[in-house]
Amino acid sequence: MTHDTLTHSELLAIIQNLDTDEQLKLVEELVIMVRNKVKTKKHSILELKGLGKEMWESVDAQEYVNRERDSWDG
Repeated sequence: MTHDTLTHSELLAIIQNLDTDEQLKLVEELVIMVRNKVKTKKHSILELKGLGKEMWESVDAQEYVNRERDSWDG
């Protein structure tokens, strides 16, 4: 059995047969592995540029601001 042919349930069965110390070591290594993957997925705020712009196409910006400010008083 190689790692790329094991299913999730097969892996789980193998892990359940490990002793507690080995399971804890595996969890620690998995946390490190996942954290490293997450750290490498950095995004720029600039990726959001233009997102949802179609929602604002027919809205007058000043009218919108005025309505919002008026809602603060009520």
